[in-house]
Parts: sequence; C-alpha cells; structure tokens
Amino acid sequence: MSHGPLPDTRYPIAGQTRLVYLKTIITNPNILVGDYTYYDDFENPENFERNVLYHFDFVGDRLIIGKFCSIASDVKFIMNGGNHRTDWLTNYPFPVFGHGWESVMPEEWPNKGDTRIGNDVWIGYGATLMPGVRIGDGAIIAAQSVVTRSVEPYSIVGGNPAQEIRKRFDAATIKTLMEIQWWNWDIQTITRLLPAICGSDLDALKQIRS
Repeated sequence: MSHGPLPDTRYPIAGQTRLVYLKTIITNPNILVGDYTYYDDFENPENFERNVLYHFDFVGDRLIIGKFCSIASDVKFIMNGGNHRTDWLTNYPFPVFGHGWESVMPEEWPNKGDTRIGNDVWIGYGATLMPGVRIGDGAIIAAQSVVTRSVEPYSIVGGNPAQEIRKRFDAATIKTLMEIQWWNWDIQTITRLLPAICGSDLDALKQIRS
C-alpha cells in the first residue's frame, strides 16, 4: 500500500524540479525543517537559504520550521543579525567597523530569539518574516505580507504590517485540532485518514485521539 512520497525525496512531484521537500536541500545546521514541508521557487529552490537573511553563525539564532508546511517562492526570513541598537542616539553600528570604533562595542546586540514556524503553515508568495516571530500551527500568511509579530494557530494574516484577517475555524475546532496534532501521527495513519483530513471530517479524527 502506498503511503505517499518518502520524506527524504528531493523532488516529490514527478518531473517537477522547482518544488522540493525543503529539508533535503538545507545545509545550514541552524535551519531545522520537518518532514514533508515543501518549498517552491520560480527559479531554483536552492535559493531558499539565500532568502534567510542576516543569519550569522556567531549570533546563533535558528530558523525552525515544522512538518507539512507550504512555502511559496521569494519568502524571506530576516534573522537577528540584521538588528541594530535603537536605544542609542544613532542607528549606525559604529563598533563593527573597528579602527578604534570597537571601543563602544556593546555587550550584546538586540536578539529576539529563534524564528519558529509551526506545522501545516502556508506562507504565501513574497512574504517577509521578521526576527523571532512565532507562527502557530495551521496559520496562513498572505502573499507579500510583512510579519512583525507572532501569529496565533489557524489564523489568516495579511498586509504590512500583517494583521489578522480572520480565524480559519471556530474556537472549538481549533482547540480540537491543536489537541489532535494529526501531523505527528505516523504516515500510514495520516494516509488512511486523508479523506477525513481533506474532507474536514473532524469527528473521524477525534476517534484516533480517543
């Protein structure tokens, strides 16, 4: 019995090389990607790491992406290496240029922590995510949005800065989905229950939880 493509398959759609299971092309150890998350790029999916910007090893922040996410072309992640001090009387990072200016090197630069993308998240074309945001499970980020703050599970957000447009489901359904966490089931169970998952048959999924 088929259980879908293997999660380590680079090109899961036959004859299609612009879409990859993302974890198969990641080289940076500070980018962690779950199974079945895909990235689609109009030019070359190898562009993904180029779009994780200001991601310097010495900062140590991580980009963590869950399972079954859908990431469109030209999505950009701004990491903490791009932050400047805003509490100084200047925005200019004098100390990084040395030659005597290093005398005002601060003990730390602004760091908002890891950027975390939940499971089953859809990030639309050209969206930009700022450092340290948390995107909840099941969320949708509209195309060209600029996400400056964390997004709740199963919310749809859009705009610059991104604002919540609506919830995908009612509160009770969201609570149940967060309890079920179908993305953590074994792939055989997920495959068997695809008619329920894709058909919005929540009662069938509840039976697995119980």
